[in-house]
Amino acid sequence: MMEEETSKQLRARFEALVQAAAEPLRRFLLRRTDADTAEDVLAETLLVLWRRIDEVPLASGRLIDPDEVLPWCYGVARGCLANAQRAQRRRARLTERLARVPQPVPANSTDHSDLYGALSMLRALDREVVLLWAWEELAPRQIAQVTGLSPNAVSIRLHRAKKRLATQLRRKSNRVGGHETSEERSVR
Repeated sequence: MMEEETSKQLRARFEALVQAAAEPLRRFLLRRTDADTAEDVLAETLLVLWRRIDEVPLASGRLIDPDEVLPWCYGVARGCLANAQRAQRRRARLTERLARVPQPVPANSTDHSDLYGALSMLRALDREVVLLWAWEELAPRQIAQVTGLSPNAVSIRLHRAKKRLATQLRRKSNRVGGHETSEERSVR
């Protein structure tokens, strides 16, 4: 009897967690991979969340606060996505296809190729910090929870990455047709 009640409580906590986290996790994954892979990784993430329901922050006995639980869930999804991407790379090596999967452009967007180009110039972890800040609207302490960095390290990486992005975007917007901005002129 007691075991059945515990099972019901766990199921109720998991259902509350899914209700709070499933859609944000889907959006998080869709920004990082194709739709089919995102759905597979979401399913794997939910499975991991079910297995680790006792570790979910503030999920025991109280209403689930998305601001507290989402960074932890993003961290799990990020790990599941990394596993899926490693498996994909192994399959690609086996079939001798080394095609890169381009980062999807959000629907209903204008041409942001300059932004995506500038983002691709950042190191992977810096790009992830910027994307978590800009797209997921996480604070540095929440980003720290997702990435495993300290909040201070996140703040420093975010500041430097934003400066690099601004510099890259300024270079692209300051070009005058037919002229290179880095032309050297000889002085007589």
